[in-house]
Amino acid sequence: MSIVDDTIGWFSDGSNWSGDSGVPARTLEHVGYSALTVGLAAAVAIPVGLWIGHTGRLRGPAVAFTGAMRALPTLGLLTWFVLLLGIGLTAPILALVVLAIPPLLAGAYSGLEAVDRQTIDAARAMGMTEWQILARVEIPLALPLLVGGIRSAVLQVVATATVAAYVGLGGLGRYIIDGQRLSDYPEMVAGSVLVIVLALVLDVVFVGLQRIAQGGRAPALSTSPT
Repeated sequence: MSIVDDTIGWFSDGSNWSGDSGVPARTLEHVGYSALTVGLAAAVAIPVGLWIGHTGRLRGPAVAFTGAMRALPTLGLLTWFVLLLGIGLTAPILALVVLAIPPLLAGAYSGLEAVDRQTIDAARAMGMTEWQILARVEIPLALPLLVGGIRSAVLQVVATATVAAYVGLGGLGRYIIDGQRLSDYPEMVAGSVLVIVLALVLDVVFVGLQRIAQGGRAPALSTSPT
């Protein structure tokens, strides 16, 4: 039998779809790790990116910082964090947060930079405060690029969250690591396919969210500021 036939057989085996090590459970673990990572990274990166985009300050260092962070190897970071913090959830989540911050940060400040300066000047001329300009003008207009940054971060994290299995955690990477240990190549291929399918599904979801965001409009500037 070929590896394709063996992989189809793996997917057809009902035992691989039930219990704590079944596909649904492992998928939920993988999504949980990814959601936690992106949530933590967004809490740090998006406010900083909005501040940079609104004020124009520290843009150069931010670009250099995001470029440097993109070059960091996630597996190397994971190993370093494990040596510092020990085995557990903290080390892989921190390594993935480092991976997620650059696209979130870039999406935030690039989105605000793309807003027409004349629109912002008109808002200031109407007497809007800087906070009102940010919340009512810049963020709504920058939303497609903001969502794009989140989309990029989610896809990168989902594709890389398999590293959690290297330190004994769950997720879809468990199939790849366990399959490698047992020389079970169909299981390894199945794990890879599941990660790809999950990433594609989430990509479709975020494409839809970007289209919805592009269809939105900032509140009219003729509205009196409150």
